[in-house]
Amino acid sequence: MIRRPAHFVVLLGAIAAGGACVQTAANNPEPEPAGAAGLPADAGLPTAAAEDVGMSLDGLARIGPAVQAYVDDGRLAGVMTMVARQGRVVHWNAAGMRDVDAGDPLEPDDIFRIYSMTKPLTSVAVMILVEGGVVALDDPVSKFVPAFADVTVLADDGERVAPARPMTVEHLLTHTSGLTYGFFGDSPVDRIYNQSGFFTQAEGLDDFAQRVAALPLLASPGDRWNYSVSTDILGRVVEVASGQPFDAFLQARILDPLEMNDTAFVVPADKRGRFAANYARPDGALQMIDSPVDGQYTQPPRWLSGGGGLTSTASDYIRFAQMLLQDGVLGDVRILAAETVQAMRSNRLPDAMVPLELGTYLSPGHGFGLGFAVVVDAESSPEPDNDGVFRWAGAANTYFWIDPAAELIGMVWTQLNPFAAYDLEREFQTLVYDALE
Repeated sequence: MIRRPAHFVVLLGAIAAGGACVQTAANNPEPEPAGAAGLPADAGLPTAAAEDVGMSLDGLARIGPAVQAYVDDGRLAGVMTMVARQGRVVHWNAAGMRDVDAGDPLEPDDIFRIYSMTKPLTSVAVMILVEGGVVALDDPVSKFVPAFADVTVLADDGERVAPARPMTVEHLLTHTSGLTYGFFGDSPVDRIYNQSGFFTQAEGLDDFAQRVAALPLLASPGDRWNYSVSTDILGRVVEVASGQPFDAFLQARILDPLEMNDTAFVVPADKRGRFAANYARPDGALQMIDSPVDGQYTQPPRWLSGGGGLTSTASDYIRFAQMLLQDGVLGDVRILAAETVQAMRSNRLPDAMVPLELGTYLSPGHGFGLGFAVVVDAESSPEPDNDGVFRWAGAANTYFWIDPAAELIGMVWTQLNPFAAYDLEREFQTLVYDALE
């Protein structure tokens, strides 16, 4: 059986390291030796006592009861939280259940659907190719997907007209391509997207990209910011530019070098005991909407979604995030040059497009870089942000943010649709910053 793409099944609410030595690690070694401060040793990064990295143990201890409250009152099945500072994990906790019906408790290193937290990995893959000289930010998308040479914009009068300029790779990275998703808005173009059926009918990334190119744009590339399938098109750009299937490129150039051993488009049978169920609350009570036993991520996808197709673990993703915090390097492995990462986490939008609007997710003060939302005006944010914080999230309420100034990474993950149903990330982030000394 082939699974439907995650975008359809779940409506989203709101110089390279070639030749890097890859070490194979056990997926779930037992027994695990204890890390610093009683944390599991297999946290993806070294562990440390909170006071050793300028944080309060008492402050961090407030996180557990705060997220447990979401579980106790039935709002969430389970929640994973992780905090790392100065390259060391100081907090890692799981509350609640992996599978409510089965009575399986959530473990810190369980596998989650990360949906749009796939986008940063896809963006890094593109920038690897930019550093390699086979892709340029100002390359027209039609260089890699020729059908985009004939793309049109739907004008106010209903006519399809030529765009003011070609769509480029940078437009895709910054979500200024003129593309959309369909299920965020109710514009004529959104309605055309929803009626087209391309999410469920496409067979492979090539077919997906061809179908998207046949749909009209909301606006000319570069004229407005709009969250969209842009990153999925980037997956096809990676395939054409590299000559490899998208998943093979991610594996060889990012996942294997960073030892992200549990990150994949499909959860294999021997790992499904660690795979968390996904839930919704249509009648106020939690109901499973995707099974960890035989759900969509247990089957090969029809097409590989660079915008939302991966599953992962906290210990995997913290390594990816730490690589970004350290300007492209983790240990002896360099994925990107420092200047490339700095460009990615810098706002690329003109003033007229800032701040961004994406439902209730992004507070005022955010611009957008090459794959991330970026805080450009911390004073306007209700959260304790610093300028330069960059972040993204996934449809089932998985969140991460990276603060270069504080050398801080925070992640809070659950499995619930719709997106941004609660202020989970904001509450968690406030507690983490309150724990800074």
